[in-house]
Order: sequence, then structure tokens, then C-alpha cells
Amino acid sequence: MDLQIALLLGQDGIVNGAVYGLMALALVLVFSVTRVIFIPQGEFVAFGALSMAMLQTGRVPATLWLLIALAAMVLVVELWRWKRGAVVDWASAVAWCVVLPLAAAALVLLLKPTSMAAQAVTTLVLIAPLGPLLYRLAYRPLADASVLMLLIVSVALHGVLVGLGLLFFGAEGYRTAPFSEERFDLGGIPVSGQSLVVMGVTLLLVIAMFLFFGRSMIGKALRATAINRVGARLSGIPTELSGDLSFALAALIGAISGLLIAPLTTVYYDTGFLIGLKGFVAAIVGGLASYPLALAGALLVGQLEAFASFWASPFKEVLVFTLIIPVLWWRSLHSHHVEDEE
Repeated sequence: MDLQIALLLGQDGIVNGAVYGLMALALVLVFSVTRVIFIPQGEFVAFGALSMAMLQTGRVPATLWLLIALAAMVLVVELWRWKRGAVVDWASAVAWCVVLPLAAAALVLLLKPTSMAAQAVTTLVLIAPLGPLLYRLAYRPLADASVLMLLIVSVALHGVLVGLGLLFFGAEGYRTAPFSEERFDLGGIPVSGQSLVVMGVTLLLVIAMFLFFGRSMIGKALRATAINRVGARLSGIPTELSGDLSFALAALIGAISGLLIAPLTTVYYDTGFLIGLKGFVAAIVGGLASYPLALAGALLVGQLEAFASFWASPFKEVLVFTLIIPVLWWRSLHSHHVEDEE
């Protein structure tokens, strides 16, 4: 291996690590607020990429019908809870179940976006509401369950979404047009404009999340819920809405990741699973609690994957996932058991 090959592999590792970093941020966000290890996070990536591909070919994305079906089911559940005497926040319910699905339907069926920017925005409007709708259907009724029970639900939900992906998009893969077709030569190393778009958007998202959690009232409420859910509830923070928002942000991040990687690689209905798992490895490096450590772990995973593909390509995935073993071993030696909140 010479220096040029090492630099090329390092570039690939940074680009892949940026995507894994977004996955890790979403997983840490969801887990810290709701205690859910959200295995289906990768499905948002695949759904976002494949929905964009269908829009670019002039077809109606099947995710629109999934969004409408989930919105109808959640609306029925909310009506049932209201008749049973439960307190229902109708403002948020109408926003997730009526306003956003209608906006997505109008964008897809009436406006029929043709420009790439409009198609990207339409894809985000399609995918982002899926997060809170899935939370209200699958996780909110089990909000007080153990982490293990929530993990089992995540595994089941992952299987359902992968099956729906196969039904909606078929077994063939798709690739979308890049956001930038520029080519640059930096010190003899070819760099594509799409790679720069991936790194630039990732950097902007990281800065936006830092400002959101550090400066905004909603972000501080999410941090309070993550630190102490019971204390946040006693302080007047609506923890159920915190779950909605954390899942909406996770779905939005997943959809953006799908838009970023679709021009770089062929995306299949189950592509998101491996991407989500690698993001999970990065999140474990951060202890499912630290955003900076999760980002560092994502860059480590990306570099390990890139260089392993050169030195031992058949064992690339094995080496990446083996990284989790020393991390868990080290954390088991330096952490203390903490009982779940009652």
C-alpha cells in the first residue's frame, strides 16, 4: 500500500464515517430520551433513498401509502384513548396524523416535484412523520417497560419494515442522481462533489444539533428528559411529546442519510440494516449517551471498514462488528450497574 492508496481509503472512511455518525447521533438521541434501542433506524435510510429514486423516475413513492395508513391507525388509537378517558394532546395528534400526511400527499400527487431540491424536500416530508407515528403505535404503550422488552419490539418492528420495503420497492436496487457532479483533484487524490456534499451536510447537521440542544428551549427539554424522565415530567415537560420529537428527528436524520448515500451506492430494500448496525457500533463506543464519542466512534468504524476492505475484504464486516467486543469489555470493567427508573 502506497500513500495515494492510503489517502483514497482514508477519504472513503471519512465519507462512510460521516453517514455512520448521523446514524449514531439518531440512535443516541432516541435511546437517551425513550430508552429504546431503535434497530429500525436504518430502514429510514433505505426508505428515504428509494422514495427519492421513485420520485426521480416519475412514480409515486409507496412510502406515501405507508404514511397515510400509519396516520389513520394512530388517529384511531388516539380516539380510542380519548373515549377511555385518557388525556390526548390533539394539537400534536392532528399535526402528525393529518397535517403532515396531507402535505406529503399534496407534494407527491398534486405538485409532482421535478427539480432535485423539491424532490429531496418531498422525501423528507414523507419520511420524517413515520418516526413519531411508529413511536405512538409501537413504543408509547410500552413506555414503562424494560429496555429488553423495548428491544424485542424494535427487532419485531425491524422485521415488519424490511418486509414492507421488499413489498413496496421490490428486490432490485436503485441509485439516484448526485447532488453534485463536480470532480476535484486534491494533491493527486480524486474527490467527487457528492463526497463533499456528504461531509458538508453532516457537519451542518452536527452544528445544528449542537445549537438545538444547547440553545433552544425544546432541545433543553429533550436533554432534561434524557437525564431524568421522572424529574422532567414533574417539572412540567411533556415526556410523551419528547418521544415524538426524538423519533421525528431520528427519521429526519435517517432520510437525509438516505439522500446522501443513494448517489454513491446502489440502495436495496434491506441496505439500511447494515448501515444502522454500523451506526449502532459507533453509538456503543459513545456508551449510547455521548454524542462526541459516538461521532468519534463513527469515524473509527468508517476508517476500519475502508482499510479492512483493502487488507481483508472477505472479513470486512466481521472486523467492523468485532470492534464492539473490546468496547463492551472495557465498559463492563469501568461501569456500575444502575437499576431502571420506576
